Amino acid sequence: MRRALLALTLLAQVAQAAPVLEGRTLRYEDGPRVLWQRTYPAVMGDLSGPLQVGDLTYVGAGPNVYVLNAAGSVLGRADLPGLVTSIDASGGAVLVTTQEGSLTERYTLDSSAGVTLRERVVLPPDAQITGHLARVADTVPAALLAQAVTADPTNPFLALREARAARADPYRALTSVRRALAGPLPFPAWVQLAARLDGAGYPAAADLALGRAQRDAAARGLDPELPVSRAALYAYGNPSGYVGTLLTQNRLARADVWMRYLRDLHPRFEGGPALYARYAAVLDAQGRSGEAEQWRQFTRSLNAGTLYNLGPQGLRGVRDAARLATLTLLIAVAAALWALQARAWATQGRDTAPLGGRWRSWLRHPLARARRVTVSYTSLGERLLLALLAAALVTALGGWQWSNQASAALRAPALNLGTYGGGWSAAQLADLSLRPGPDAALLGGLAAQLSGDDGEARDAYTRALPDPCAQNNLGVIAQARGDDAQARDRYRAALSARPDQEAAAFNLGLNPAVPGAAFQRAHRPGQPRLCYPDQRSLTRAVTGDLSVTLVGALRSPQELYTAGAGRSVRLGVALTAAGLLAGVLILSLLLPRAPVSVRRARPLGYRALGLLLPGTSVMDSAWGGMLLLTWSTAVAALAPRTGLVGFPDVPVLAGAAGQGALLGTLVATYVLNTLVFVGAEIQHRRRRRADAPVGERL
Repeated sequence: MRRALLALTLLAQVAQAAPVLEGRTLRYEDGPRVLWQRTYPAVMGDLSGPLQVGDLTYVGAGPNVYVLNAAGSVLGRADLPGLVTSIDASGGAVLVTTQEGSLTERYTLDSSAGVTLRERVVLPPDAQITGHLARVADTVPAALLAQAVTADPTNPFLALREARAARADPYRALTSVRRALAGPLPFPAWVQLAARLDGAGYPAAADLALGRAQRDAAARGLDPELPVSRAALYAYGNPSGYVGTLLTQNRLARADVWMRYLRDLHPRFEGGPALYARYAAVLDAQGRSGEAEQWRQFTRSLNAGTLYNLGPQGLRGVRDAARLATLTLLIAVAAALWALQARAWATQGRDTAPLGGRWRSWLRHPLARARRVTVSYTSLGERLLLALLAAALVTALGGWQWSNQASAALRAPALNLGTYGGGWSAAQLADLSLRPGPDAALLGGLAAQLSGDDGEARDAYTRALPDPCAQNNLGVIAQARGDDAQARDRYRAALSARPDQEAAAFNLGLNPAVPGAAFQRAHRPGQPRLCYPDQRSLTRAVTGDLSVTLVGALRSPQELYTAGAGRSVRLGVALTAAGLLAGVLILSLLLPRAPVSVRRARPLGYRALGLLLPGTSVMDSAWGGMLLLTWSTAVAALAPRTGLVGFPDVPVLAGAAGQGALLGTLVATYVLNTLVFVGAEIQHRRRRRADAPVGERL
């Protein structure tokens, strides 16, 4: 009876008590009496609240909301994607406001079954958010560790520190490890915890943590089909960095576990091919060539769906190929103009003398001087070749600009999180200024569908039709509402339009042997598979193709001189200059040819340049263009030997075989040019003799 009265008295006191936050100290007060209090360290971040709902108290600390009972014990923790700025109750629900940069979001907290959030939470690539729990645990002094563990039993990194401190007592240490694995965590924290468990000598516990990381990531909508940037992967626990540490330490058994984690969840992470190649080389050194070849084959399989199937970094190869083409065409145009100027120099000087001289005539008689420019002394075939070379130069520079812009756009954080949707990702996606079309509509539909808005997703996918990916995802929506017949029709239409689409094949029960399908079976059993855009689709969405870049330069030339993501002012100036040159050369096709005597048609300087610059002395024939382009290509490709330029992402040029082939081509070009030059000289001599008076022939 006495115990019952005491319990009733305590309940009455609790009913009248209220939490009060002063500075960094949270007190639970009953009038003048303090029932309990807790001081939060500064490393936990700004505090919000407290909010009392019934006998529960909610307090925000950094990106976390803690739920405490009337006795001051922590019942649970909610992990949010931004810093908590306010907690309030509305309509019987607890609403939490977060701030991440300029983005403000609202989340609904549900404490009826644990501490969960009703909305989908997509964690931003911000290590200050994803590494908050570990950072808090690391700053606790060793003398206060036991007190910190008691105050916050939900922080697994405190429990792991306790396990390390209790090494002498294996039972106590294992108990602390089990407690570290007991509560829910977002997947980046699971990865960080797994690395620490691995380093502490608990490999089985680390494997368990990695498995839970994969399940949590799958529940948040992450998918192995989507790329992950280096910054995002670092914020997600930096598993690739830990693999590098394991390889350096020659701990291959543990490295294999972590490599498989990366392959299953983040196979398309930035820098992945280099790490896969390193791991394969280590396996080769261990005599495990079969496993090494499997990893190489897996790396090659990631090229599917990329630009020209060149791999995840294929745009860098396209950029270097465009740079090589630009240098080739610059050399060809410069060599051709130099040779043609050498041929026309004397005749041009004689023709412009009555007008005031070669340079002053531009001021005195500009129209007459324009009639006597260098190209007016060339044949129609030579002008056409020059115009084609200049137009090709414009295209090469446009390709260089396009590859830079596409590469910068594809590195946007919203496209490299491993998922779409969520408040932060949606805000970033809206800033990309996607090009209207099926590819942009597909992205918008995926973001809406992953965030739970099937109505908006259906509208977006309808705009994307007949895209096969949109067909598949419309089938997923139909299956979710119980219309299996329509869903299968959609899947069949998608697979018919693109037979290599693994999502539609998976949904039709064909079980494709790809990482994405295996991940779906393991972590989303019974759920249909979504189709995600490949790199080609993303490129079309963010920049369009090369023609879009060139047309945009014509419509808005001022953008060429505006610095921005993927834009170079110097490249814009070069593109403008090449465009003007091409325009002048095309207009020159309308000019009548100025007369040039046969005696002055091949002066000594022109002949010397004809031998030095293959093809320039016979540009009015088919041999001229072929020799000039072959020679300029060989010279441009050998230019990296000078150390002034480089094309690191065109590997075929770097090897000994490639360099040998280029040198052989260069020598063969000079040999062939010499033969053609001799033939042209003989023909010129015959023409001179035919045009000479009868007395001079004798």
